[in-house]
Amino acid sequence: MVVGTSVQRVDGVAKVTGKARYTDDFTMPGMRVAKYLRSTIAHGRVSSIDTSQAKALPGVDGVFTFEDVPKRIYATAGHPYSLDPHHMDITDRYLLTDHVRYMGDEIAIVVAVSDLIATKALSLIDVEYEPYQPLVEAKDALAKDAVEIHKGTGNVVKAHSFVAGGDLDAVRKECDQLLEGQYKTQIVQHCHLENHTAYAYMDDLERIVIVSSTQIPHIARRIVAEALEIDTGLIRVIKPTIGGGFGNKQDVILEPMVAFLTKKLDGIPVRLKLDREEGMVGTRVRHPFDVKVQIGLDQEGTVKLIHFDALSNTGAYASHGHSIVSAGAAKTHYMYPRAVYSCTAKTIYSNIPAAGAMRAYGSPQMTFAIECAMEEAARTLGMDSAEFRLRNGARAGDKSQITKKPIMTCGLLDSIKKGKDLIGWDKKRALWPKEQTGEVRNGLGVAIFSYGSGTYPVCVEPASARLILNQDGSAHLQVGATEIGQGSDTAFAQMAAESLGFSFSKIHVVSCQDTDVTPFDTGSYASRQTYVTGQAVMRTAEQLKAKILHHASIISGLEATLITISGDNIVISESPEIVVMSVQDVAIDAYYNKERGGQITAEATYKARNNPHVFGCTFVDLSVDIPLCRVKINEIYNIHDSGIIINPLMAEGQVHGGMAMGIGAALFEELMVDPDSGKIYNNNLLDYKVPTIMDIPDLGAAFVEPNEPTHPYGSKSLGEPPIISPAPAIRNAILDATGVAINELPMSPKTIFKYFKNAGLI
Repeated sequence: MVVGTSVQRVDGVAKVTGKARYTDDFTMPGMRVAKYLRSTIAHGRVSSIDTSQAKALPGVDGVFTFEDVPKRIYATAGHPYSLDPHHMDITDRYLLTDHVRYMGDEIAIVVAVSDLIATKALSLIDVEYEPYQPLVEAKDALAKDAVEIHKGTGNVVKAHSFVAGGDLDAVRKECDQLLEGQYKTQIVQHCHLENHTAYAYMDDLERIVIVSSTQIPHIARRIVAEALEIDTGLIRVIKPTIGGGFGNKQDVILEPMVAFLTKKLDGIPVRLKLDREEGMVGTRVRHPFDVKVQIGLDQEGTVKLIHFDALSNTGAYASHGHSIVSAGAAKTHYMYPRAVYSCTAKTIYSNIPAAGAMRAYGSPQMTFAIECAMEEAARTLGMDSAEFRLRNGARAGDKSQITKKPIMTCGLLDSIKKGKDLIGWDKKRALWPKEQTGEVRNGLGVAIFSYGSGTYPVCVEPASARLILNQDGSAHLQVGATEIGQGSDTAFAQMAAESLGFSFSKIHVVSCQDTDVTPFDTGSYASRQTYVTGQAVMRTAEQLKAKILHHASIISGLEATLITISGDNIVISESPEIVVMSVQDVAIDAYYNKERGGQITAEATYKARNNPHVFGCTFVDLSVDIPLCRVKINEIYNIHDSGIIINPLMAEGQVHGGMAMGIGAALFEELMVDPDSGKIYNNNLLDYKVPTIMDIPDLGAAFVEPNEPTHPYGSKSLGEPPIISPAPAIRNAILDATGVAINELPMSPKTIFKYFKNAGLI
């Protein structure tokens, strides 16, 4: 067995020894450096721009402004192409702009022979602005007299509402209790280790070649073609090893510009890379949400109704825009699917950095709101928090009120029970006093989550794979799905080896994606790869196996139905200890026999038409220092139903990483914007408080493993879910310890002080 074992990552040694080559490790003769000139105001127009001194500086190859770029508006969001015009991404961006929409907007770009000269040239550009009042807060952007950030929008990207599962007003009247709460989440930056970077050049055939740290090479190719109005076939995108993305590289941010620059400069290679300060404002952030929640209950404590009223701030440009809040609302529905579920949502523009995809795509914000509200409901009823969720949480056989399809596998209740045991919930409840006093108080918290395994049926879900049998009996695996640190290449190799009957070491994954040769795949997002691309890999492996056995039967004279592959050998199916020949023998004959055979390859495409949801929970035991307004996590566990786990050690690592990010968003992280000027206060890793190893407690991970029938190996998603539920679990534990409900993130000492002071604890 290869699937289900903790084999070593295929990219592990290269990464820890420094042998892995990232985008910035590659160079070319004559490579030029590009740098953006960014706006120094948050809202307004460029009234004049003088680039003459910059152009005259020796070593400068070109200076381009909004006047020089194509007058083609395009969308940057990394979604698959949609045949439905109503479902297409919002086009609201130019390569460069004279209408400034956030502090740091791109208004010009310099290309020079060195970083130093490019920086000097930027300082020689003279810009004058016609400033407008920055619209930072929602109330400002939605005011009747507000200047439109994008013409004809009223500063609203989109609004929608839906009701699923029954008559909302009728059920509301039937409820014995209606509870309401309002919850707020902050702007968070991804802070992936590798900054955004890309370079481009033109090859001998006058085609544009882009090398980029991107999660979505095939989608990037299409968007560059749209932005520059050239044929897709004239563009090639290459993705080397990538140093993380978490959704920030699911937008096409640098690729259109480097393609434009090399085309303007007769094909010379041009590199554009962002430093950390630029990247924290000039790429994407997580959408801040303001969410009102109404919960309807009967006397027995059954949740009958859940209603959201959500406001999402997408910032200066739509990017993934309204799909974030829409997806967040839909995915949280699966947590409590027997209730009537409704949502009213609106996404607005404002003069802050553009928000886009970030790990779990709206679910952390919406889950924080719903799980805070559910905690209030349990406490109002006098019910134990875990028991309340056991009563109301999803179970196999429940039907989605939105899709009307049954939930085929659901380990939520088992996850809650396991979490209770791991943290000693009942024992601590019995030992701890109900009313605590003193400066340091202890609390227990729980929160649950649900998430999808891809984007179907909202988006198309295609994936392709190719396997080539080598002369030594190994196989090369090519996929369009991108490894960005999550371990997907290793999981694919395990599934291919298992399906073929090869040992794991015989599968060589080609991790560098190249749109000229790599099979089509939409990329790394939505926790889709093991579930969606994995099925393409397995179908390809089945085809290759059949072809190998067919050729082995020709060589041996045995019927193909009587033989199989095991341990890199052709063996008798009913007596696998009997070896007929090695796979290498088959390969050598196929390649070199003068009379028969040929290179043995296989390729398959799979389109997912299912989207099984995953479930799980976070349990936390913490202490709150009242005078210092400081939280110390004593124990924390994430328990996941992700179906059958392909690689237990990698899965545990995924959970630990997500939990750390979730704790960071809960207690520390916030990109701070001045409400009057739109200035970003802390676009650096000194002032933006990402938790270090000293700030993260020991992390516990556990799994329940129902066998998902829509996947050949019973697997579901895991990449994003670990980040979803730590924040509400921590909030609920603080409430348990202190009696104070903190309804906004981050729960930093600054925020906690405000709530404790209002509650009279300080």
